[in-house]
Amino acid sequence: MKLGYTIIYVADVPATVAFYETAFGLTQRFVHESNLYAEMDTGDTALAFAADSAAEMNGLAFAPNEKAAVPAGWEICFVTDDVAGGFAKAVEEGCTPVTAPETKPWGQVVAYVRDMNGCIVEIASPIDQVRD
Repeated sequence: MKLGYTIIYVADVPATVAFYETAFGLTQRFVHESNLYAEMDTGDTALAFAADSAAEMNGLAFAPNEKAAVPAGWEICFVTDDVAGGFAKAVEEGCTPVTAPETKPWGQVVAYVRDMNGCIVEIASPIDQVRD
């Protein structure tokens, strides 16, 4: 098996797509006409958003992502050579800062924000730079 895509359930798919375009510089790859599902162009593995109601249609129950709630126990990570710049842009565009960029003991630079839905987003330098 291989990871095909990650889906984050959100209250408003089009607004989340627009937010990720401005906050993280992503581009949409696909938005279904129903606005219940969208994919962002993130490389080999897509980041997708589906409406909370789509999860319910599939018989799934979950605690909805909400900005004011404690975040769920997962995160997504965007890799960049400019963590400080990515962090600043994300915060400028509406992300809530969690931790500013810091160098971890293994040499990777990492920062955390929460998106408009309260989801944790890591912004990190490439790990392969640490391994070299």
